[in-house]
Amino acid sequence: MSSFYSQLQAKHKQLVLTYGEVLVRQLEDQIARKSLVPNRPFLDTDQFAWVQLLEANWLTIRQELDVVLQQIDRLPNFQEISTDQTSITQDDRWKTYFLYAYGYKAEKNCNRCPNTTRLIEQIPGMKTAFFSILLPHKQIPEHRGPYKGLLRYHLALKVPPVDRGCGIQVGQETRYWQEGKSLIFDDTFPHKAWNNTNDLRVILFLDFVRPMQFPFSLLNRGMIQLIAWSPYVQSGKANFLAWERRLEPK
Repeated sequence: MSSFYSQLQAKHKQLVLTYGEVLVRQLEDQIARKSLVPNRPFLDTDQFAWVQLLEANWLTIRQELDVVLQQIDRLPNFQEISTDQTSITQDDRWKTYFLYAYGYKAEKNCNRCPNTTRLIEQIPGMKTAFFSILLPHKQIPEHRGPYKGLLRYHLALKVPPVDRGCGIQVGQETRYWQEGKSLIFDDTFPHKAWNNTNDLRVILFLDFVRPMQFPFSLLNRGMIQLIAWSPYVQSGKANFLAWERRLEPK
């Protein structure tokens, strides 16, 4: 009987994901037209006042990151939190340390990084936040994000010194991280990243709500909430809460 219910739940999850993706894709043209920021791969960081707050405090965030990195071997691989990521990563060279995921707060992880948490909680519409850690010689193949109603932010915290050996391409545009500096982009454009060096690359990775015209801003926030309730996010939430408990001191 339990096997029957497990199969039923799996089929239900797949139906939700399939029809949800169709709906999301149909909304993308409207989102692009009603966006208050340009529909292009990279966006000007000066359009977002809060970027200055994070850049001014990047060394404070870096200090908390350095403590986290002391237990890097215990940190989860990205696909162990979000199983859908197995399509782009299957090894142990992309580590994560989640603080928020679609609005869900990883309380214990946030308590270990109080200054970082205080800063990111001041960002309007912040939904997801984590330290994204690429180990040496890790490449992330081209892929695209799930929803245009969110934008992606990177604050470079630990970047290899080798020029061009560590970067990101979004659409046809390529950028290289610089410590203490920001990138903002639309991850629904095809994008890929690489760290072809012998050093770690670590960024503060955020997703935040795209500014949109009213009343489409309300529709956008409603859709983001539906995504947060989806089986995709709920399973990820359970995974990162389990990993958070594993990181408790023994």
